[in-house]
Amino acid sequence: MISKLSKNRKFRRELTEYRENLYRIAYSWCHNPALSDDLVQETLAKALKSSGQLRDPKTLRAWLYRILSNCWRDHFRRSRDTVDIDDVVLIEKDTPDLCHDRQQVVDRVRRAIERLPMGQRQVISLVDLEGCSYIEVAEILDVPIGTVMSRLSRARKALKARLLEDEIQAPAHDNVHHIGTAK
Repeated sequence: MISKLSKNRKFRRELTEYRENLYRIAYSWCHNPALSDDLVQETLAKALKSSGQLRDPKTLRAWLYRILSNCWRDHFRRSRDTVDIDDVVLIEKDTPDLCHDRQQVVDRVRRAIERLPMGQRQVISLVDLEGCSYIEVAEILDVPIGTVMSRLSRARKALKARLLEDEIQAPAHDNVHHIGTAK
């Protein structure tokens, strides 16, 4: 009885350690702080309830991301609502202490990622933001590894193109503004 209790406490501590990572992934997928928190809560509740299904403790991270992915998919199926990308409000809690230029870059990258199709957004956030392996991502999203690689390749190319596009348009916009004020 004691070993089962201590095992349960250890499992709960490990889940707590992944909470921030799960939130970061959920937020990168939905861009809604409240929904991200709900998805993380649902993920952790399901993980606690299904802890006996985790066969190898070394795969806890991938297992949790898989549960999160399923929670997100279930939410997406339930809501079926679409969000206009222009209506999404980005909220950062810790930005006052960050450098202004760095925050602008972060915002540009986020806006570019937001415009990616969901499959590409999921893959790029898991691989590039969370450091998951292709195999882990394939298991989390329940897709073949080739699909992971092709989505990631397309996502990176699209992200690069959008960032370059934004960079080119920003100076042109600034020049128009300056020209307009010089009149």
